[in-house]
Amino acid sequence: MRMVPFMKYRQVAAWSSVALLLGAVASLSIQSLNWGLDFTGGTLVEVSYPEATNPEQIRLNLDNAGWNGHVVQYFGSDRDILVRMPPQKTLSDKDNARLGDSLFAALSASADGQIDLRRSEFVGPAVGEELANQGGLGLLAALAMVLLYVSFRFQLKFAVGAVIALFHDVLFTLGIFSLLRWEFDLTVLAALLAVIGYSLNDTIVVSDRIRENFRQSRRGKSSDIIDESLNQTLGRTMITSLTTLLVLFALLILGGELIRGFAIALIIGVVVGTYSSIYVAANVLLRLNLSREDLIVPVKEGADLDGEP
Repeated sequence: MRMVPFMKYRQVAAWSSVALLLGAVASLSIQSLNWGLDFTGGTLVEVSYPEATNPEQIRLNLDNAGWNGHVVQYFGSDRDILVRMPPQKTLSDKDNARLGDSLFAALSASADGQIDLRRSEFVGPAVGEELANQGGLGLLAALAMVLLYVSFRFQLKFAVGAVIALFHDVLFTLGIFSLLRWEFDLTVLAALLAVIGYSLNDTIVVSDRIRENFRQSRRGKSSDIIDESLNQTLGRTMITSLTTLLVLFALLILGGELIRGFAIALIIGVVVGTYSSIYVAANVLLRLNLSREDLIVPVKEGADLDGEP
């Protein structure tokens, strides 16, 4: 089978990745993420109307009732409405904790009591800030553990490539969520941690084959050896990615609104993770001048090299 010359296009891939990551950083810097209720704090109420309703009319009714900062949107169908309300400065902490009941009463009054309450949640601002901090620390801790594991399992140059690839995947996914203003909640954070695990598994499989081929090859350029390794693992990579994407698209289509963000984040992560295991991790190895000497197994002191007793 004809080999795909992946490393021939490594410069184009590298500059494309840099451009996309700069765009992600710009979006995150300018408009940040669309933080969900889990991180911002506030009240969430989901209600179901007997027939199709207009969110704009609901917004007008809430404005007339004196509610501030609310977000009203469809949630799955044109009869299901989700209302998010930040803590009201005019209310005490105790009253804000009961804001869901008051909000449902206001919605019910405007609909003549013909709506059903599906869900009512409250998250305090302090809890939301703590979750954001802990989530960020969790991502950093995961990347640090990956660096240590790959350093011991392979070699420091492989660890640097793996961490850069994972950072690339996470930052790219965050940039997409920021650019498109998709809500970022705890389910999306969980998806990012899952992306780290998925991408790392793919990178380790590729790295293992690269190490093996470097040790076996007596001659040949590093780029040729890496190309050979990538082609040998390409079938496994594509089958794993495609089967995973089938499950994720099923979740996206049939799973409902609650896990939509989770499925979208994982779909983006799987696609970009497959790309990064080929063009980011391997590209970094070439940039760091990986050679056969880096991967020679050290001979124990006193070992008999000639095999004689």
